[in-house]
Amino acid sequence: MLSQKTIDIIKSTVPVLQVHGTQITTVFYKNMFAAHPELLNIFNHANQARGRQQTALANTVLAAAQNIDQLETIIPVVKQIAHKHRSLMVKAEHYPIVGEFLLKAIKEVLGDAATDEIIQAWADAYGVIAQVFIDIEKEMYEESASQNGGWSDYKEFKVIKKVNESDVITSFYLAPADGSSLPAYEAGQYITIRLSIPGEKFLFNRQYSLSCASNKEYFRISVKKEASVENPDGKVSNYLHSDINVDDLVEVTVPAGDFTLLKEENPIVFISGGVGITPFMSMVGSIATEQPNREVHFIHSARSGSIQAFKEELIQLKEKITNLTLSYIYENPSEEDKLNPFFQKAGYIDADWLKENAITTDGHYYVCGPVPFLQAVITGLKKNGIDDSHIHYEFFGPSMKL
Repeated sequence: MLSQKTIDIIKSTVPVLQVHGTQITTVFYKNMFAAHPELLNIFNHANQARGRQQTALANTVLAAAQNIDQLETIIPVVKQIAHKHRSLMVKAEHYPIVGEFLLKAIKEVLGDAATDEIIQAWADAYGVIAQVFIDIEKEMYEESASQNGGWSDYKEFKVIKKVNESDVITSFYLAPADGSSLPAYEAGQYITIRLSIPGEKFLFNRQYSLSCASNKEYFRISVKKEASVENPDGKVSNYLHSDINVDDLVEVTVPAGDFTLLKEENPIVFISGGVGITPFMSMVGSIATEQPNREVHFIHSARSGSIQAFKEELIQLKEKITNLTLSYIYENPSEEDKLNPFFQKAGYIDADWLKENAITTDGHYYVCGPVPFLQAVITGLKKNGIDDSHIHYEFFGPSMKL
């Protein structure tokens, strides 16, 4: 337990963290990687390059400071982060390293304003916060290893099939290289794959949603190819598309994540943008098997029909789910796109369109896509009176503020 004095000191630093939080975390990562370059085998280089990891950590530190006297209120966020940590093999021994360099970064950025008393208070608070993560992640590691078909650490998987789903999205079907069984997973979860790219010093990790319902034969991920290798996300996606083929091996961790399908009877509305469609393919596939009479609205937005994945698969699922409606919105539809029976409109999803086409009594709304897409759709849902408890959304990568 923290003393009241420590709690008061931590809370007094909230205004400073609101102003300097991202600067502190940027310095933190720079110094930590300089001293411990081996950690670059764990962290996503693209999220570092785009500044998303720095911002996400700053938000987490700020939330911890604001709630230091009632940390139980941020446990849902801690669990979401812990899923990502478990999937990336972040271990208990990494936390002292993080603590050391976080405190040094606070001192470096704030200078004399970071008194010995403040640094000690943050050292005490970090110890408590880190232990919360360590304890939750320990349970997750034990659960992932002990479940039927589960394992510890990374495991080799073989690519058994590679399928072009659209002009920019390719699916990879992955099966254990040793022929062992697969664990069941919740619709909406993701896996981490780890690659060694020729000419690169460090390993690359990426987390990809599983894009099909749980089955005993394979995992499927569906990867968008970025336009250029220079794009922070382009190095891995281009390598997968161009260099990884059937019979090649990748390393995989046990499925993780808490953006999962509610097994209720309420109507469900999936609203995806671009490659954000992938977790919903797992969810709608699960519904087809387990709840084929459930009311489902599947709304997808893309720049055009040529880059939309899974059109044929969704038609097949429509035959299995008795009350499934499909709606496609294309930013720049071709004449062929306009002939698609499920095409709804050109442009973007907005509050008025949602009101006319997506708002349903007692429905649950699942949203996934780029951050601007999430902002627009969630704002539109709230304008139509949808309560936060019925809105579920997923970031690809570190969680950002909407």
